[in-house]
Amino acid sequence: MKATAAKAAPPKAPTRASASASPGRGRMTAEERRLAAERAELRAATLKRLEKSSGKLATAAIARMDDQLAWYRRMPPEHRSWIGLVAQAGIAAFTEWYRHPEAPQAISTDVFGTAPRELTRAITLRQTVELIRTTIEVMEEAIEEVAAPGDEAGMRESVLVYAREIAFATAQVYAQAAEARGAWDARLEALVVNSLLSGDADEGVLSRAAALGWGQPAQVRVVMGSAPDGDSELVVEAIRRAARYAKLHVLTGVLGRRLVVVVGGDKEPVPAARALIGQFAPGPVVVGPAVGDLLSATRSAHAAAQGLKACSAWPDAPRPVLADDLLPERALAGDEVARRQLVEEIYTPLEEAGSALLETLSVYLEQASSLEGAARMLFVHPNTVRYRLRRVTDVTGYAPSDVRSAFTLRIALALGRLGAGTEPA
Repeated sequence: MKATAAKAAPPKAPTRASASASPGRGRMTAEERRLAAERAELRAATLKRLEKSSGKLATAAIARMDDQLAWYRRMPPEHRSWIGLVAQAGIAAFTEWYRHPEAPQAISTDVFGTAPRELTRAITLRQTVELIRTTIEVMEEAIEEVAAPGDEAGMRESVLVYAREIAFATAQVYAQAAEARGAWDARLEALVVNSLLSGDADEGVLSRAAALGWGQPAQVRVVMGSAPDGDSELVVEAIRRAARYAKLHVLTGVLGRRLVVVVGGDKEPVPAARALIGQFAPGPVVVGPAVGDLLSATRSAHAAAQGLKACSAWPDAPRPVLADDLLPERALAGDEVARRQLVEEIYTPLEEAGSALLETLSVYLEQASSLEGAARMLFVHPNTVRYRLRRVTDVTGYAPSDVRSAFTLRIALALGRLGAGTEPA
């Protein structure tokens, strides 16, 4: 029984030595062993010569960079020394790789680990490719001198394979740096947006925003709405793409269920918001008032947040809607800023323009916007009422004959009277 099982067992996988032997034979011939021994001797001789020449090759590579790469010559001494370390480490890593070509080695760690990670910020990926190309060119030109006689082709092949490996290692280092920088930028951007919403903006916010590429746009607004379901990082990236296409500065973040976008530019508010509106979830999108700089965006953010809160009171509001168009709803919802703004921009100017305007507007609104009815109550001609209402429009910017404007004017009058009234004795 045991013998049968032993016969049925599958054959063992061939070893590396047997695989390298001639087909159909289990061992190498004498000629094959002699050729393998010669190749090993040549490789060992080349390795010794390579070890002795590594310092000379590194010096030649650095001299070539200084001669051919203008950006290298302009760099500060500290950065030049980092690049010199990378060049030396690259040649040393090639020597070690040549010694054990089949052993797994972390080339990126061997080469780039000698310099700080700040090197990826000091030089661009294109510049890194240029310095690697220069180093590889120096090594290729030295093959005839460094390789043992008869091993030139073998070393040339090894240099080409190593160049491929170092190219992949370079791409990996820069990809990891880009991912880390992207994650850090996203956290920094969310911190800036949250500071603007909470009212804690200070000079530190300006420096953080500058690090994110924020310029000095002519005006700044905050746009706020509901965030769509799904990955918030994808939403933020979609906002950035739309902003680049519309030539707008943006800082954005998903805070809870809200998508907040700080928009900078010289476009009119509604067109600017429409360029980004496709990235918001269904529902109202509110645009805060324009302010002059990023620190003042706290006011715009407050207005947008209060407008989003009160927007349910105006189901037919346009999308997007200006926060200032929601002043009456915000005032009814308890927004003290909106109440003060209505009084200061509507009631007070009308009061200063003369009692006739306030009285005419009040009577006109009470008479269901009827010119004739208001004229009878005031004992004046309808044309007089019409003239005074035009004056109301000139003073406030709101036309009493428009239903929406009439509602805003009515709320402003009520708030102004409440503020001007006195407590009964």
